Amino acid sequence: MKAVVFHGIGDIRLEEVKDPTIKDDYDAIVRITASAICGTDLHMVRGTLPGMETGTILGHEGVGVVEQVGPKVRNLSRGDRVVIPSTIGCGNCSYCRAGYYSQCDTANPNGPSAGTAFYGGPKQTGPFNGLQAEKVRVPFANINLVKLPEEVDDDDAILLSDIFPTGYMAAENAEIKPGNSVAIFGCGPVGQFTIASAKHLDAGRIFAIDNIESRLEMARDQGAEVINFDREDPLEALKELTNGIGPDRVIDAVGVDANMPHSGPASSKSKKEHKGESKQVAPDAKPKDGNWEPGDAPSQVLSWAVEAVAKAGTMSIIGVYSESVKAFPIGKAMEKNLTLRMGNCDHRRYLPVLIELVRNGTVVPSEILTQAEPMTSVIEAYKAFDKRKPGWIKVKLEPEVPAELAA
Repeated sequence: MKAVVFHGIGDIRLEEVKDPTIKDDYDAIVRITASAICGTDLHMVRGTLPGMETGTILGHEGVGVVEQVGPKVRNLSRGDRVVIPSTIGCGNCSYCRAGYYSQCDTANPNGPSAGTAFYGGPKQTGPFNGLQAEKVRVPFANINLVKLPEEVDDDDAILLSDIFPTGYMAAENAEIKPGNSVAIFGCGPVGQFTIASAKHLDAGRIFAIDNIESRLEMARDQGAEVINFDREDPLEALKELTNGIGPDRVIDAVGVDANMPHSGPASSKSKKEHKGESKQVAPDAKPKDGNWEPGDAPSQVLSWAVEAVAKAGTMSIIGVYSESVKAFPIGKAMEKNLTLRMGNCDHRRYLPVLIELVRNGTVVPSEILTQAEPMTSVIEAYKAFDKRKPGWIKVKLEPEVPAELAA
């Protein structure tokens, strides 16, 4: 089968690999009908999320059809159409039973202290081969596959695999109450769903901060008040918009590949504060021809968020960070009596509720889908997405349909 394979920082390839097979009684094999490219994939290709093993198949977003189930999988059958949650849980440990699937004690073969298990990630996450492939082995399939209703097509379902639950968890962790003002740093795919989720939770005002106009335009279309940090100082803008108080809730939907402003009134201060930070976080980066360039200010959003939020406010971090990011203004956060909530998304926990929101038309995830590319063009799609080209907000990948199914 064809799959996107990691060969090193700055080196990914579409190549032929062996089909997956059942290894455990609770496994299933799923034929992928749609996958996607995520910003987290870029962290690994850029080198800002280290520890990848050569030969690992990338991707953690997938929709497909069950082809085979292990003998102990009782709730699925061949032909079932399913969405695959990005993080992997066993369903039985105390964390899974409490809804913290990303903290599962069992799924990660490196042990309970190794952290979240997910598809297509570094060695410490499993590793598990990912979903940018024609087929995938799903462990604990009775837990980690969720059947899809007919009303939810692949364009909507692929966004349920990761980024809609991630945006929803970010908004939920922010403890949004009706009427609250919410600032969301980052208007990429997760940021867009964070905006949608904040609206669903009855936020009073939503401020969206980014420097890419196509992203800001999409945020504005959702009703957010937008701030371009290359044109104005986001901290000053947020103060002005909130009578000097700051927003009640702030959400970091960016993570380790954050960029500093390169023009406008905030640029000179950021250049001084974050000088050399990118090299410390991603010392092995291998940028080439404008691609795979790590963000030049990994802790930029963390510092902005703490400064921006109102005293006694809540800060939610859903952007991915590696342990190499050391800079965090803990003193300032403490002085402001802030509540900090963060973590990897517990996708499986949210999927039943979010699938219903999509099925009944409350949310239309595919409105955020901007490209659908064949798997044969995946490397070019990666490069365009990596360069943050205008209009490239979320990319769906479509594997080739097998000849016997196309007939």
